[in-house]
Amino acid sequence: MENIQNFQLLWFFLIAFLFLGYALLDGFDLGIGILLPFVGKSKEEKDILINSIGPVWDGNEVWLVTGTGALFAAFPHAYATALSGFYPAMLLVLFALIFRAVSMEFRAHDEGRAWLWEKALLAGSGLATLLFGVALGNVIYGVPLDYKMEFTGSIFTLLRPVPLLFGVVALAAILMQGASYAVLKTEDELQLRCRRALGIILWVNMATAAVYFVVMAFIFPSLLSNALFYVAILLSMLGLAEILFSLRNENDQALFWKSSLFFLGLWIAATAAHFPNLIKSVDAPHLSITIYNGSTTLYTLQVMSVIALTGMPIVISYTIFVYRIFKGKVQARHY
Repeated sequence: MENIQNFQLLWFFLIAFLFLGYALLDGFDLGIGILLPFVGKSKEEKDILINSIGPVWDGNEVWLVTGTGALFAAFPHAYATALSGFYPAMLLVLFALIFRAVSMEFRAHDEGRAWLWEKALLAGSGLATLLFGVALGNVIYGVPLDYKMEFTGSIFTLLRPVPLLFGVVALAAILMQGASYAVLKTEDELQLRCRRALGIILWVNMATAAVYFVVMAFIFPSLLSNALFYVAILLSMLGLAEILFSLRNENDQALFWKSSLFFLGLWIAATAAHFPNLIKSVDAPHLSITIYNGSTTLYTLQVMSVIALTGMPIVISYTIFVYRIFKGKVQARHY
């Protein structure tokens, strides 16, 4: 029993790491997609913004595919409940991501309707971000489950105040990821505009993060005795303070990492509140799907661990390699 619990713990944190990697990396893609019409004033500037994510956005989505696949293999009960119960919302996410992807290509080759594809990019990026946050808020706050571990609510169940707060917090954090990455990759007037946008988004995140941490402490009082919760607050405050300091000193080099530090704080708080649950039952806590009652067999977890031990270093190394190849400022040419 103790042996399987060790593997269940391992895969909870590995999946959390995979989804965090997706949120941080594809987060700036989504953020730039939302910010595109607000900071890009000419076709050339918009080309630069899109080219900044062009070589990497599809690779970033590998983290989402890998995390979802790992969830399916390690915790099939949670996967089945989430994907079936949240089916309408997940379908919207799928369409949003598809429209985001095709809009970048269609914009480059259908210049007469470029304005339409830019709006599709904004809508797809914004909707996907919001719904990802709402989905996370629902599994943490809790949804109605029956004794078969099946979701018994409706799409309106997912749109409660607390999950919507998660969606808003996610949207604000993703916008900051996008703006900080845009500052890193641009120059001259466009960079100044991105820096001003980041300054505004910074204050928005200060407000949303404050509400987020207060609500988390109110809903999950046990967090007040959990050291990780205070670590999360400290990391988020440090990230925001460092971004403010960097903006005032016009130091752009580490802005993206400071934004990621803030995001990491939000993620740690969510993880601390959620563990060991995978999908919490809002009506009857004993019906919650946890890492212990929702996992696959010990043998499957062991085989997956061997695969992860081999594959994860490759994925991480490839990601580092790609970003080193495409580092530096971006020019206005189609990728």
